[in-house]
Amino acid sequence: MLIDGTYFTRNLCLILYRDNTIKYTQLYRFSDGEWYEELKEDLQNLLSMGLHIESITCDGHHALLKAIRKTDPSIVTQRCLVHIQRMCRIWLTMRPQSQAGSELRIIIGKLHRIINQNQKEYWIVELIKWHEKHLEYLNEKSYNSLTGRYWYKHKMVRRCFTVIKRALPNMFHYLENPAIPKSTNGLESFFGHLKNHITVHRGLSKLHRKSFIKWYLYFKNQ
Repeated sequence: MLIDGTYFTRNLCLILYRDNTIKYTQLYRFSDGEWYEELKEDLQNLLSMGLHIESITCDGHHALLKAIRKTDPSIVTQRCLVHIQRMCRIWLTMRPQSQAGSELRIIIGKLHRIINQNQKEYWIVELIKWHEKHLEYLNEKSYNSLTGRYWYKHKMVRRCFTVIKRALPNMFHYLENPAIPKSTNGLESFFGHLKNHITVHRGLSKLHRKSFIKWYLYFKNQ
């Protein structure tokens, strides 16, 4: 299953629960954000209807990860590799100013091309070697005399590594089960088509926009 949310206005968020195998929307919700209690309720409703969820591919939103963990910890959670790449590239920028940032950007660029266990192991080893090489750089701190506090000087590079480190246990389930999608690209594409259709009907009120989306999802499921 693919789960993701997209915004049409600041306070109108559509959260979609879509079966990636049969390309069918099992459930959707309108909200003003991605909230833990709502996500947990949706997952519980899906399970109570008898749906067997083998895996969930998502972007790693903390509320959704918590909802999955509290609802059914046995569900395999696959982190979207494209989302990890995209965020790290934003934080590192197109041309990182440090050698550590440049090397990490190259490593991240290889992530979506991993198709077997050997490539996975080589990639992890490369990441570990990078971390060992630049550990001192990553731990450099500055001192603010006004606040009396220290902070890490290279926080964007540290942030990238931290995100990868935390996601690592759930980044490669797709290698063990080819039916598990390694990204939410299928849902991103679906959202893109939906928004293109809505754009044609600019000026819809919030109520009519919701109705349009409901009918769109209904006909797509047919």
